[in-house]
Amino acid sequence: MSQPVSDGAELIPRPEKSPASLKAALAVVAADRLPEMVEGQTRAMAEAIKSGSVNPIRAFLAHWATVVEIERVPATARAYHRANYLANHAPTVEECRRHATEVAVFYRSAFAAVNG
Repeated sequence: MSQPVSDGAELIPRPEKSPASLKAALAVVAADRLPEMVEGQTRAMAEAIKSGSVNPIRAFLAHWATVVEIERVPATARAYHRANYLANHAPTVEECRRHATEVAVFYRSAFAAVNG
């Protein structure tokens, strides 16, 4: 199984875990995902209001900090997206599972780096 890749080259420094900082970082490393982030922020705010809890906002920030962490290191982003593609196009369940596990390893590693 692959391990998270890091060749040391970072496109940007790790941003603060705030909506504005993450949005600015995402605009640099994966601008095509900005609409998805904005939609997620809107859903998180609505759920926070509905539930009376800040947990949906915390989950939103944790997820997008993880996404930015993956995307800000090009080698990691390439390996992550390749594994994700292969998982979605695998000819067998076993191969799909193997690549999906790689995706999970990358995500968990990035999540731990920014939320641990």
